[in-house]
Amino acid sequence: MNTKEYISSGIIESYILGLASPEEAGILECVMKNNAEVKAAFDEAQKVLEDLATAQAVAPPNELKSKVWEKIQKEQTFEKIIPVAQPTQPVRDLTNGSKEIANTKNNIWKTYAIAASVLFLVSLTGNLFWMNNQSENKKEIAKLETEKQSKDAALQKMNEKWTMISSPDMQMVMLKGVEKHADSKAMVFWDKKTKEVYLNAEALPKAPEGMQYQLWAIADGKPISAGMYTEEKDSKIALSNIPKAQAFAITLEKAGGSDVPTMENMYVMGGV
Repeated sequence: MNTKEYISSGIIESYILGLASPEEAGILECVMKNNAEVKAAFDEAQKVLEDLATAQAVAPPNELKSKVWEKIQKEQTFEKIIPVAQPTQPVRDLTNGSKEIANTKNNIWKTYAIAASVLFLVSLTGNLFWMNNQSENKKEIAKLETEKQSKDAALQKMNEKWTMISSPDMQMVMLKGVEKHADSKAMVFWDKKTKEVYLNAEALPKAPEGMQYQLWAIADGKPISAGMYTEEKDSKIALSNIPKAQAFAITLEKAGGSDVPTMENMYVMGGV
């Protein structure tokens, strides 16, 4: 078996992981002393194992660290230090000593392999935990951002309504629900100077698909269209200009409006 075949046989990896037999370990140690290529392959394999144990490590919780090291300590075996032979004691068998040293090295590498495996699993678990937390955090941030935008929009709308209500030139006309829609209500803001009419109809039911609310001004007993309502216009954009009116009413019409109000679809009405 040549050098390359020996390296690719897996003996180096077995030795590092503590799986090689004492005979195999002894042969490898002897070969490494006399073969630079085998020694270099051993150093590279050892470095790969160390890198695997430390790459991208995530610090686990303290209680998890304790459990890991407790597991390592249970697996680790300790060799007692053999005292130096006294003159009265028989000379120790060198062959047995070599085997004991090889076994000790195997135990040490086995401990390193267990530690590396456990730390790798801890690191992987920590990374997955971190990634999961990051994903949940992003969702929570997105949710909070959406809620903030919604609250900001509501606050802006409230400020606009307050500005409108507080104006001394603005006349408010409360529209109450008719018999069929007793719970409905709306508010008309009528500027006494410009004669522009604004409508707040948030309390009305959402208009069905293809339908739209239409505001009517009742002047001299006749209904006059005062504009079509949309959520975008609510309390912000004037629907029309009404010089005079004795009352206002809202009906539900086909999208785009009607020339005359559909009386059976009237929702609210109120006198000025």
